[in-house]
Amino acid sequence: MADENRQGVSSRRQFLRGGLRGAGLLGLGALVGLSTRRARAERTVWQIDPNKCVACGNCATYCVLTPSATKCVHAYAMCGYCDLCTGFLAPGFTERDTAAENQLCPAGAIRRTFIEDPYYQYTIDESLCIGCGKCVKGCNDFGNGSLFLQVRHDRCVNCNECAIAAACPADAFRRVPAGRAYLLKDKIQRKDPDR
Repeated sequence: MADENRQGVSSRRQFLRGGLRGAGLLGLGALVGLSTRRARAERTVWQIDPNKCVACGNCATYCVLTPSATKCVHAYAMCGYCDLCTGFLAPGFTERDTAAENQLCPAGAIRRTFIEDPYYQYTIDESLCIGCGKCVKGCNDFGNGSLFLQVRHDRCVNCNECAIAAACPADAFRRVPAGRAYLLKDKIQRKDPDR
């Protein structure tokens, strides 16, 4: 009887050891599988959908960086050279020139360069841009919508909970794959959808 008890105890011990080894291997396999899946998952970054953005000004005030990682960009394919840019000139401007009182941008980030009479080229100096969206709003309201906001990923710290995204009234912020990080405006936005 004692030999049977010893064999029973020995069998149970072998069973438990085998079960623990199997559980350990199963856990290790799950850990390796999870880390492989994470490594394969594409990294995402924050970006603004230019078709949803209402240029509310929150990008300038809610970003954790000063100035904001959000910058105005220009879709040159949508807007050629012109004399009157409603993203550059403030409403009620007195002259079509570069005087500060005539400019819409509070930081002077839009450059107006003479090309030939009567044409000028407008470019954004991103180092001066604070992401306020005033030029974007002016361009969308009275122009063709060629100015829009983008999160610049060389500046963005890619916060897990972006303060701008939480404050965006148009829900225009979203996570996009890092390989296709910039959402571009590729056509003129019309105010009248029937046109």
